[in-house]
Amino acid sequence: MKSIVLLATFFLFQQVYSQEKRQAELTLTEHLNLQEVITLARQRSTDAILYRHQFLSAYWQYRSFRAELLPSLNLGLVAPNFSHSLVALQNSETGEYKYVQDYAMRNSVNLSIDQNIAATGGKVALYSSLERLDQFEPQRYHLYNTNPVSITYTQPIFGSFNKLKWDKKIEPEAYERAKINYLEAMEGVTVKAVDLFFTLVSAQQKMKMARTNYQNTEKNYHIAQERFKIGTVTQNDLMQLELRMLNDGMTISQMETEVKTAQFELASFLGYPQSGVNFELTLPETIPPLNLNYSDVYELSIRNTSFKLDQKILLLRAEMAIAQAKANRGAQAEFFAQFGLNQSAAELNGSYRNPQDQENVRLGIQIPLMDWGMGKGRVKTAQSQMNVIQTQIKQQLTDHQQDIMIRVLQFNNQATQCRISEKANEVAQKRYDLSMELFKKGTLSVLEFNTAQTEKDEAVSRFITEVYNYWKYYYSLQQSTLYNFLETRNISEDFDKLIQN
Repeated sequence: MKSIVLLATFFLFQQVYSQEKRQAELTLTEHLNLQEVITLARQRSTDAILYRHQFLSAYWQYRSFRAELLPSLNLGLVAPNFSHSLVALQNSETGEYKYVQDYAMRNSVNLSIDQNIAATGGKVALYSSLERLDQFEPQRYHLYNTNPVSITYTQPIFGSFNKLKWDKKIEPEAYERAKINYLEAMEGVTVKAVDLFFTLVSAQQKMKMARTNYQNTEKNYHIAQERFKIGTVTQNDLMQLELRMLNDGMTISQMETEVKTAQFELASFLGYPQSGVNFELTLPETIPPLNLNYSDVYELSIRNTSFKLDQKILLLRAEMAIAQAKANRGAQAEFFAQFGLNQSAAELNGSYRNPQDQENVRLGIQIPLMDWGMGKGRVKTAQSQMNVIQTQIKQQLTDHQQDIMIRVLQFNNQATQCRISEKANEVAQKRYDLSMELFKKGTLSVLEFNTAQTEKDEAVSRFITEVYNYWKYYYSLQQSTLYNFLETRNISEDFDKLIQN
């Protein structure tokens, strides 16, 4: 019976081992440092791809605006336009209406070149058209009507809002802001990559510590059991070690879950298959000796980023709203002029011979006599909104100054925090190693050993946290200034390369 149990256990072990081996063969192990994770995130993450498409959308919107400033070539075609119905016709002498049979087809084609004039809000067009009329009853015939060339000009004289003029001011600024927003968004991808990197590093380190602690506590527990038999260790000390070992076991189980969760999140962010990659991450070996000057950082945050452009566009849009309200409250007038040639004939060639002059001039005026203060109210509302925006901009500038100052202070202090925590980590590890030796010799209590282990774990976690804070502060300031302080250059230099990737 015993041999059967051993044989079954052996086959079960072989099956589990084979499954774990196959799983290990299917799992990709990636050895990455912080900079490699950042590079992958900027190239492959869903966020980076999304921000690239958002910028391209803004780019084509700007291209569409630029097209409005260029001449446009337009072709119009109406064919067929057939009618066979009764239509009302009024006698010009008696005023009597009579229904007559309309049995005809009218086909037309036209070609025009249109040009908007942003400075004045007018529009000029060069026009040519051809129309054929086929009459089927009461007698069958056809006519051609041609307009070989004609030029028209439409111009608001006063009281008309010139949107294209304002678009010419705002759209280039909006496009520049879109480029800067894209660079800032990509720096945001870097900040997120740093966060996910250190989340996984911290979880892996805690799991490693928990396994080491469990092994060491298990050894000490066996030593304490032997000493308990000879009366040199109390039952309370033995139970403390047993409790510590159980707690370490629960920590291992908990950290395995946290490591897997952090693995999945990083894999998803970097575009890996979530169940097919295992990350082995390496902490940055050195902390760069950077000390940032507040004035320089603040100046970069204003000059390089979208902060100033956002305010400029807000003010321009507020000014545009005031101009629109003022234009719509008073009299409005529009001038239209057309000069060209026109002819009609039964034959196509004849319709182009001896064309006649064609002139059309029109001036339209609309004057609101009483609007009960509606126009004035709209102007006052737009002006009040401008005052609100100006006040908000002043407050934003003050808040921005304070924010940059605090973050520069945090970053400049963080390198010192990293050095201190690194030294504390070394001391705590040495003290723990010494505690292990002293406990084996029987000269250290269980309580003192547990204290040394707790302090060692806290020191490791604190060191990782301080290194994380250093890089989080650094890349956050890099995002807020679009300036690479390590390489001393503006990030905008990489714009074309980022778009191509």
